[in-house]
Amino acid sequence: MRIDLHIHTRPRSPCSAIDPADLLKEARRAALDALCLTEHQNRWGDREIKELAGNGGIHIFQGNEITTNQGDILVFGYHEDLRGVVPIQDLHKAVKDVGGVMIAAHPFRGFLLFGITQLRMDVYQASQRAIFQYVNGLEIFNCKLTDAENQMASQVAEHLGLLGVAGSDAHRLEEVGRCVTILEREVSSEPELIAELRAGRFTTEFRKS
Repeated sequence: MRIDLHIHTRPRSPCSAIDPADLLKEARRAALDALCLTEHQNRWGDREIKELAGNGGIHIFQGNEITTNQGDILVFGYHEDLRGVVPIQDLHKAVKDVGGVMIAAHPFRGFLLFGITQLRMDVYQASQRAIFQYVNGLEIFNCKLTDAENQMASQVAEHLGLLGVAGSDAHRLEEVGRCVTILEREVSSEPELIAELRAGRFTTEFRKS
């Protein structure tokens, strides 16, 4: 089951240019079976999700991209909207209490310029970031990152024994489906999606163009 775990739409994510109606057409063109709406600290209503899914024949799940004091986190299974910069310890407790999953989004964005090259950061040093104490996994493929940044995320995930997922972080239609998490089993609900992610029953794929 091919799913893009990281997509933003307008107007809920003002930085996105993707209209939800156009998103479903592009998802079919990209051969996706499912997608996950991860707006910036702004969740869709369940009825809205059902109405959108009913128009396109694509499974639609949702998460939330939450800004914390340690970086951006993709959260699945936690249904509260949070505003502002959230202490990661508080988010971790809240998500853990409901059995959700936390994924570090684009964890090394910009590090090619400010960390990996100039400071010669190795995998061990990169693994010391505080954020990794609180998450279940990392995005190891994000189409907004460089190859070096994605590679560092993949190496850190392996080094720490964390999940390594893929999500396009799409803000434009042409980005949808470029980074895909491929589940071994079909899922039809958010709890089932979380169970498959936790179990590690998936592979990842990055289409560069």
